[in-house]
Amino acid sequence: MTKNTPMMEQYLKIKAEHQDAFLFFRLGDFYEMFFNDAIEAARELEITLTKRDSGKQEPIPMCGVPYHSAANYIKVLVDKGYKVAICEQVEDPKSAKGVVKREVIQLITPGTVMEKNMLNEKENNFIASLSHFNHSYVIVYSDLSTGENRLVLFENGWDAVLHELYHQPIKEIVISSDLPEGLQNQLRERLHVTLSYQDEVTFNAEYRSLCENLHDDRLLTSLSRLLNYIQYTQKRSLEHMQPAEIIHLSSYLSLDMYSKRNLELTETMMKKEKYGSLLWVLDKTVTAMGARMLKKWLERPLLNKQLIEERLEIVDRFYQQFMDRDDLRETLKSVYDLERLAGRIAFGNVNARDLLQLKESLSKVPRLKTILKQFSQPVVQNLADQFNYPEAVVDLLETSLVGDPPISIKEGGIIKDGYHQQLDTYRDASRNGKQWIAELERKEKEETNIKSLKVGYNRVFGYYIEVTKANLHLLPEGKYERKQTLTNAERYITPELKEKEQLILEAEEKSVELEYQLFIDIREKMKEHIPALQQLAEAVSYVDVLQGFATVSEANNYVRPTFVENQLSIEKSRHPVIEQVMKEGTFVPNDIVLNEDKSILLITGPNMSGKSTFMRQLALTVIMGQIGCFVPCASADLLLFDQIFTRIGAADDLVAGQSTFMVEMLEANHAISNATDRSLILLDEIGRGTSTYDGMALAQAIIEYIHNHIHAKTLFSTHYHELTDLEQTLPRLKNIHVRAEEYEGNVVFLHQIKEGAADESYGIHVAKLAELPPSLIERASSILQELEGTAKSQLSVQQSETAATEESGQLSFFIEEGKQKPKQHTTEESDIVRDLKDIDLFDMTPMDAMNELYRLQKKLRK
Repeated sequence: MTKNTPMMEQYLKIKAEHQDAFLFFRLGDFYEMFFNDAIEAARELEITLTKRDSGKQEPIPMCGVPYHSAANYIKVLVDKGYKVAICEQVEDPKSAKGVVKREVIQLITPGTVMEKNMLNEKENNFIASLSHFNHSYVIVYSDLSTGENRLVLFENGWDAVLHELYHQPIKEIVISSDLPEGLQNQLRERLHVTLSYQDEVTFNAEYRSLCENLHDDRLLTSLSRLLNYIQYTQKRSLEHMQPAEIIHLSSYLSLDMYSKRNLELTETMMKKEKYGSLLWVLDKTVTAMGARMLKKWLERPLLNKQLIEERLEIVDRFYQQFMDRDDLRETLKSVYDLERLAGRIAFGNVNARDLLQLKESLSKVPRLKTILKQFSQPVVQNLADQFNYPEAVVDLLETSLVGDPPISIKEGGIIKDGYHQQLDTYRDASRNGKQWIAELERKEKEETNIKSLKVGYNRVFGYYIEVTKANLHLLPEGKYERKQTLTNAERYITPELKEKEQLILEAEEKSVELEYQLFIDIREKMKEHIPALQQLAEAVSYVDVLQGFATVSEANNYVRPTFVENQLSIEKSRHPVIEQVMKEGTFVPNDIVLNEDKSILLITGPNMSGKSTFMRQLALTVIMGQIGCFVPCASADLLLFDQIFTRIGAADDLVAGQSTFMVEMLEANHAISNATDRSLILLDEIGRGTSTYDGMALAQAIIEYIHNHIHAKTLFSTHYHELTDLEQTLPRLKNIHVRAEEYEGNVVFLHQIKEGAADESYGIHVAKLAELPPSLIERASSILQELEGTAKSQLSVQQSETAATEESGQLSFFIEEGKQKPKQHTTEESDIVRDLKDIDLFDMTPMDAMNELYRLQKKLRK
């Protein structure tokens, strides 16, 4: 079999080092792919698969994409979780001996993209690393586009790691190759991320400034793993990377993955989109940086009361001084993404238009400072001190760059006249030469009297004089030197014309080369200001989020909450999202009170009446308050909660092979295993996934456990009306219900929360609202009547037997010989008998009778 060509040998050698990536191999104006890469890329990119003759018997599968439009194809692959290795020529083909040398200059992965068209401007693009140390784990987050680095240490097991990673904007996780395979599979299947491997954790002294505050070897090792991977894939400067920030989880309200999903903080459960989430309601930011900061705040509400109050005070002042706030908003709209501009400067892929955006953004800083100083509170005025105006940067960009530069930085037309003397000299030569060419054409037309004569240019022959064949007889013999013959014309040159051509082309070529170098020098000077730009970006983001809170609070009539120690009390609470998607004025507000004497609210009422909404709106109000936003109600005294646990909604977890009931039990277990007396627990319809008595028993046991052992503030909704009896035995539990009324055979939901237990479930009425077939509804009603009749009959028989027993003092009229005498009633049993005597069956609904019978039976079995 014939050997591979030298070029294919080169390809195979480079591909062997990047087995987990598509290798974009530069050949001329295309990136080519071969073998399996070509087959898979043709399928994923929907491009034509061809073949290449390699000298072997079997042609090699091949496909390619134009290099000038490669970014779009790379985006498609990266969005699908693939990696792309960019292989370029790294030597001049003119001086190359044999095959031109090629190297991979960058490995683009889902977590390391930097191009604007691959990034969502309102979301971070985090890459994470996960390192394990015996029983502890460290997660490191890094956003290459902004330079942010964050670390979290977990001492409490693997589940906490999964809860942390879930719902974070992570597309790639870097791990060691010895992480147990079972844990790797969980990361792939449950988080849907790309896994990459990096076993090199040696500390690189180049990154010393990023980790000066890391005194735990586990943190340093974990950060080194991620930075080494980024350096390996990007192969360039990381000067914009910011010092690592340690996230202390004890400083934030904890939300497990169930709660983040159930509460729909940043995306909806069904459609996985922003519309309909709390983020959708609250996002009134006007900068990309502010939008990203808001999302991070939502994922980590504060526990520090002082920091919360500081945010609320600023929001309050923005709320009150609405005209100054509007001025602030309008000015912020002209500020581009400083964080990512700084990242692109360091990364080396910034162009002249990007730098003009930077200049325009920085020019707004003095105006922003002035506006902030106009607010009456010192806490807002002090924000102005963080807006440092980098005058040197603005002056440099103003004097160096033209107002409308091209996108490419290698084609000239970027640098202003007067910025660099040598560049001006080249430009003068080029412009004067072109003026000489125009003058030559005019002169030759006059001398030859050929009006159609023209002086043209192409890249092959350079400048030429063109005369149509119809006018050739007008040319003096030997005036020009013939260069090219066309169908209808002849082209000529003169020694003088070629001399000017050399001067013009040399000036243009040197001008473009010099402009490119001058731009690189400007970009390098910008790198010195990256830390100042990042600090300014942080200040802009902070102000943008808080003005957004003031804007949404004014628009939706939110109020400033007060944080207290003893009693949570919210007057006329509303659901911030639902009220936005309903017709105006139709949302029914309700009061919520939780304290030491009333720490568990047991909620009953029919389906669709609003129990789940009532529970969710409490959690969302708490979260809004603890991120420093006003809240949707008439007034609010809030407690600082350390954790929120929710079990709302029914869903299978097919990936993990878990049924709805198993998911329900896992979520409930997570709550009761981790909650404290400072936590908020929301449990909706616990126990409905199994048999009635199993479900009821589990529900009661969970309520009792929370009441007696955890003491967390809890909302527990249920259809088990029997559980309302717990109010008699659990002193801190109170019954409330959602009002519904029956009118002309239909149920009317009033959505009002009232004290006490609900008296009916209205299940068939709800089925009727869902428009089940009328015959089915009629049959269900008939079955319900039969069941209620049977229950009533059984209760009547039991009542008669009990009465007879009480009159005779025995279970039968005669005691058979040899039989044991009837057992005498205990004091408790006598109380039950007395309760039975007092029951007025004719004043009870069948359901009431069954509930009462169940209560007495349970009491009798104790």
